[in-house]
Amino acid sequence: MGRMPSAERRRQLVDAAIRAMTRDGVARTTTRSICAEAGVSLSVFHYCFESKQALLEAAIEAITGNYVARVMSAVEPGATLRETVRGALQTYWDHVTAHPGEHMLTYDLTQYALREPGFEHLARAQYEQYVVSAGALVEQVRALRGFEPRVPVETIARYLAAVIDGLTLQFLVLGDEKTAATQLDLTADQLVLLIEG
Repeated sequence: MGRMPSAERRRQLVDAAIRAMTRDGVARTTTRSICAEAGVSLSVFHYCFESKQALLEAAIEAITGNYVARVMSAVEPGATLRETVRGALQTYWDHVTAHPGEHMLTYDLTQYALREPGFEHLARAQYEQYVVSAGALVEQVRALRGFEPRVPVETIARYLAAVIDGLTLQFLVLGDEKTAATQLDLTADQLVLLIEG
């Protein structure tokens, strides 16, 4: 394989890691299997990442960043605040139903990090990133609709991150699309109440 800029090579390895971990699980995915998935030598991995832990952190950031970018790019002003919020939730949810394996991977990453000595901070960072991402989404909706929420954005963001995390896991376990849609409607209603009062 020809020479490639370091940032592009890192992205290639992160994408390969996500594919391999989605397919095989975090615990069974090794740096060698990631390199094989990416079609690069082990020395390329060590040039780009100091450890598997650093790669897992980059994978968590990439997965969460992709979700947020997808939702934020689709936030459109609806006729009402509720329509705007519900539309943003639906964009995220469409990804959950289209790529359940990738969402299962996020839970696998959390469990792996909590159980593996020295990796615990990755789980904390993952969930803090969820809150930051939810906050960015709330801020975008706030700016789009031109309002000041009645409770702090961070409070809304923590609530949104917790609810979406629970709804996603429940859907992955039960596969009940009708119940998920009802819960997303309820979540949109609750967010509007938190925002508008």
